[in-house]
Amino acid sequence: MSGSQVVVIGAGIAGLAAAHRLTRRGARVTVLEASDRVGGKLLPGEIAGARVDLGAESMLARRPEAVALAREVGLDEHLQPPATATASIWTRGALCPMPKGHVMGVPGTAEALAGVLSEEGLARIEQDAELPRTEVGDDVAVGEYVAARLGREVVDRLIEPLLGGVYAGDAYRISMRSAVPQLFQVARTHTSLTEGVREIQARMAANQQTGPVFMGIEGGVGTLPLAVADAVRARGGEIVTGAPVSELRREPSGGWKVVTAGRVLQADAVIVAVPAPAAAGLLRAEAPEAATELDTVEYASMALVTLAYRRSDTDLPAGSGFLVPPVDGRTIKAATFASQKWGWIAEENPELVVLRTSVGRFGETEILERDDTALVDVSRHDLREATGLDAAPLETRVTRWTDGLPQYPVGHHTRVARIREHVAKLPGLAVCGAQYDGVGIPACVASAHAAVDQIQGDLTAVRELTANPVQSLHGGAGE
Repeated sequence: MSGSQVVVIGAGIAGLAAAHRLTRRGARVTVLEASDRVGGKLLPGEIAGARVDLGAESMLARRPEAVALAREVGLDEHLQPPATATASIWTRGALCPMPKGHVMGVPGTAEALAGVLSEEGLARIEQDAELPRTEVGDDVAVGEYVAARLGREVVDRLIEPLLGGVYAGDAYRISMRSAVPQLFQVARTHTSLTEGVREIQARMAANQQTGPVFMGIEGGVGTLPLAVADAVRARGGEIVTGAPVSELRREPSGGWKVVTAGRVLQADAVIVAVPAPAAAGLLRAEAPEAATELDTVEYASMALVTLAYRRSDTDLPAGSGFLVPPVDGRTIKAATFASQKWGWIAEENPELVVLRTSVGRFGETEILERDDTALVDVSRHDLREATGLDAAPLETRVTRWTDGLPQYPVGHHTRVARIREHVAKLPGLAVCGAQYDGVGIPACVASAHAAVDQIQGDLTAVRELTANPVQSLHGGAGE
């Protein structure tokens, strides 16, 4: 790898993580980014003078990849866990404490969901122990399987808001094998789902994992890609923004030709780290089968509404915020009390309270067609209904993530395996990003590292990720 010329296409966190690993191994790296900035879905911003995240705001700390990358690029002293991990669920018109004793909304006992489910819903969970085995085959939708075992109320009241926060998707379409692999494994080996969940919980207790489940960064998770980019440049890597790639071709000599705005680059290897539609366009000439598979990836769009208030005008409930079951027909799907969730926001801005809401799920187009003022208005309406907050905000910001979250339908794992099989036929080519092995930051970093290993001829990590995608948990309310 030392001395090789590698082009990375895309400067989201996956592309930057790949570039960082490459420069550490001595490669000469050029990163090409079509937009005018690095970072992708990680976006630092400001509201009423307060530093905030306008994209993803936390990263799973129980996986090592993202936190390790932050430490490697000098952010160790800036890592901060949430100041509170206590969230609520806004269901049937009331804020209820988020239940404990569940795995992504699936309980080990009916009692774990008391206060959120109706008596009928709790009684339906109890039937799981007497039901015959539910076959899951090679994959199954999370909602479909859990509803068959425990009833639809568990899905509609808890799983939907949790999975909706991760994928902005529909639990009745989302792959259990790819999105909640722990549950898929117990579904294959246990007749009773609740018994399987209790086994997962016992295993986790025996492992005695300590430390926070999630981690943030002082100044926002959006500072991570900036620090990674700085580290890449410090090792001699080149990062070019405003440089869309128009052509990717294999050279007869075995290398690659990359054509970007007014420039042709020759490379020994290329890593494609862009969303599925762009990746399909780049791969169509040399890997048409992979491009066809990438064309089938669907995306959900969403918007984040960030609001700043005078502290003297607010009296919020305790905790990090709340999730909203779509079955209740509300517009927002979650709210984060950012000033309560992240200690650094409160410390830097003692007179302000920063909140954010999220709107938009897969298939919901009408809400996102509204203008920014309308999205602020519906967010304020739902916040007032949920918390009583009726003050006028000092400032608001709407951040739209059009086609921001890839969907993981049933069979996603086989699609990823086919894409990688086609790409692997071309030496010196690899892919990475959120559409493959998980949508969270650790998954994107793991995907990037596997891509770097692949172009060096080591497929171990790629095979492991394809077989066992990284579960992307919900980082509390409004993630």
